Amino acid sequence: MQTPAQIEFEGVNASAELRTTIGQHVTELEKRFDRVTVARVAVKGPGEHHRTGGQYHVDIQLALPDGREVHVDHTPTQDERYADLTFAIDDAFKRARRQLQDQARLMRGDVKHHEQP
Repeated sequence: MQTPAQIEFEGVNASAELRTTIGQHVTELEKRFDRVTVARVAVKGPGEHHRTGGQYHVDIQLALPDGREVHVDHTPTQDERYADLTFAIDDAFKRARRQLQDQARLMRGDVKHHEQP
């Protein structure tokens, strides 16, 4: 099942190529974990952000069964690599994939829980 991605742009040219790239990233996440029910991606261009300066900001929200979520919204303030839109998108989806893997392990019960003394 393919989840339609809701993509928003702010201060960025919403080109067909950019939409395709983001759609491919969402599809890749769905292949790895087929239980994504909602995918929202917001791409904000560099501007007068008080903390991110001339960097792109990519916010990803993925809804999973049982009310679980994956949410990526952190852009390091001192990392000039985020001035490159491609890097910012790739890095945000890489972090989303790691969080999704963690959630999948929790849902399968693969994570050990330590007993409280």
